[in-house]
Amino acid sequence: MRNRVLRWDWMILHKIRNRLGCRFLDRLMPWITRLGNGGILWLSIAAVLLFLRVGLALRVFCGLGLGLLFGNLLIKLSVRRFRPCWIDEEHPLLVAVPGDYSFPSCHSLSSSIAATILTFSVPWLGWIVIPLALFIAFSRLYLYVHFPSDVLVGTLLGVTIGLVVSHIPLFP
Repeated sequence: MRNRVLRWDWMILHKIRNRLGCRFLDRLMPWITRLGNGGILWLSIAAVLLFLRVGLALRVFCGLGLGLLFGNLLIKLSVRRFRPCWIDEEHPLLVAVPGDYSFPSCHSLSSSIAATILTFSVPWLGWIVIPLALFIAFSRLYLYVHFPSDVLVGTLLGVTIGLVVSHIPLFP
């Protein structure tokens, strides 16, 4: 099973590189991925929400904290999966080589947490934050710094955390 997933991972990465690679995306994707660095975009949105809807801001902060705990500290350090750019060093990177492990994608994790919480609380925001979260997740594949299974698991875990936090009755 593990070998089959790895074969699919490599096949998808190569298809993205061979079929979608172009100058426009080469310029756009590093910018898109920077939006997800350290969850800065989502933390900034939550900071603004502190002045508008405190409860929603607290939900986003709480969700991102749980994502950091589970994604970066527990899972990533337990699994220790190498990144595709560490294994295939011949592929030219458009961003700096990340120094941490690959599984799960924490860009995808934090983006899906925030997008889920924001969409659940303010449904019309979903039209903005869901595509943005998907672009950030896809940028990790395009930039060759994550395997598709890293992004998929990060996204699924993020949606799960987002739904759980959206249902916590502690926040107004």
